[in-house]
Amino acid sequence: MLLNVKKRGNSLSVIIPKEMASSMNVEDGNHLFATKTPFGYEISAYDPEFAKKIEVARRGIRKYRNALIELAK
Repeated sequence: MLLNVKKRGNSLSVIIPKEMASSMNVEDGNHLFATKTPFGYEISAYDPEFAKKIEVARRGIRKYRNALIELAK
């Protein structure tokens, strides 16, 4: 899909077509994340840093499941 780049002040911007935004579940005010790849940059609604933090939390929850259940009582 071809996207146009426009100058906005000192920055450049790209308009995301409605069908692309819809498929990415992106709405006005949401953030997008740019991840450097060997082929350039990948832009997505997925935050790789947040995903790492969630995975660490999930491992901790699995490891200390019984203790967390007791603390919740």
